Amino acid sequence: MRDSRRDFKMRTKLLIVKFIHFIITLGLFYAFFLLFRYDGFPKIKDSEYRYNYIVTGGLGILVLSFNRTYNSYLFGYYRIRTLAFSQFLSQFFSVAIIYAAVSIGWNNWKAPWYLLLLLVVYVLLDAGFSYIGNQYYFYLNPPRKTLLVYRNRQDRKRFGSIAGKPTERLYQIVKEIEFDGLFSEIKPELDSGYEAVFVAGVNSHCRNGILKYCEENGLRGFFLPHIGDVIMQGAQHIQAFDSPVMMAERKTLKPEYRILKRLFDIAISFIGMIILSPVFLIIAAAIKIYDRGPVFYQQTRLTKDGKKFRMIKFRSMTVDAEKDGIARLSTGEKDNRITPVGGFIRKHRMDELPQLWNILTGSMSIVGPRPERPEIAEEYGKHLPDFKLRLQVKAGLTGYAQIYGKYNSDPYEKLEFDLLYINQMGILTDLQLIFASVAILFMPESTEGISEGNVTAMDYEKGDGS
Repeated sequence: MRDSRRDFKMRTKLLIVKFIHFIITLGLFYAFFLLFRYDGFPKIKDSEYRYNYIVTGGLGILVLSFNRTYNSYLFGYYRIRTLAFSQFLSQFFSVAIIYAAVSIGWNNWKAPWYLLLLLVVYVLLDAGFSYIGNQYYFYLNPPRKTLLVYRNRQDRKRFGSIAGKPTERLYQIVKEIEFDGLFSEIKPELDSGYEAVFVAGVNSHCRNGILKYCEENGLRGFFLPHIGDVIMQGAQHIQAFDSPVMMAERKTLKPEYRILKRLFDIAISFIGMIILSPVFLIIAAAIKIYDRGPVFYQQTRLTKDGKKFRMIKFRSMTVDAEKDGIARLSTGEKDNRITPVGGFIRKHRMDELPQLWNILTGSMSIVGPRPERPEIAEEYGKHLPDFKLRLQVKAGLTGYAQIYGKYNSDPYEKLEFDLLYINQMGILTDLQLIFASVAILFMPESTEGISEGNVTAMDYEKGDGS
């Protein structure tokens, strides 16, 4: 049995570090809010101080909520710049919301110079704190002896970034095993003193055995899920039988959510098109000036229940990018079909802004699975028949796959991300994903292309539970 007390002490120490950062964040806001409100620190009544405490408390609730959205305290797993940026985004949106609420309450929109200065201070605080937090996390968590267990080479690829920075400082991979037999056959290996195990693709009997072994012996277990696992997460517990029963069925939107989601889509897309109209004009002019070609590019995509629609985007490739009529996914920065203007707008996702029109007209939603081309979806379906499960809801501008995956994520991962969203659909989930989308505008790696031939190179062998 591993020492659980050590883990408890480590988590407690990290919680104290996070709490210190949170208190400093609130303290700085309180001081700068007084400057903003009174242009100094005058003597004021206790009742007015209570108002300031309430506003600061409101900021605290917002910061905690956004920290959860952006995983702002995920030390050890995020790079320093990602942690600092996540923390700053939480503070920026929280301060902006408080500023708007207070200004509306006062009916007086004061210039927010002090609050802008506060944000500059937050940048310095977050950069320093993220560095210290990451270093302290690594100090408390020396690399764990790690075992990789996978079924075949495709499952080995799914481990992806485990061996990359910064997680390589947390998990020292000492052995890899290509295995899909009985748990009893691999148990002696687990008894060799590992502290963590990563599992992908193995049969359900073996995986369940490893799972229970981790629970009983205190190992940290990481299990890449099967499609069936993700579907079961959205199953409903039915208390109508003598035994525990989980009911799984095709997802349908509740009437109230369907109405709210559509109203939300209309409002956001309409307001977004008005606010972003200057950006639309600048991008359109840049595209037109570069090669005199059309500004927009329309393409047939799939939405709910496989219905086809014409998706509109800013053109980012040459006019004759697919003159032979063959559908090809982009290979990223090395794709010579992408124009200089197109490269910039793709990097920051601005090529997708015209999809607000598709949302306004009802073909898409703000949040949902990425719309795929029929030809590409058909190719994916040959190797992964379950890929059609993502068509239970409307296609979306943003979602789990768009935020937490990459453009070059394989179809299996895209499907898993989309099913995770379908399982958790709701207004709060949609709001969380919309705010989380802001971060990916500044993360170019999320728009990387796929390697040539990757569409047909999938070899997901059918195994137990896949």
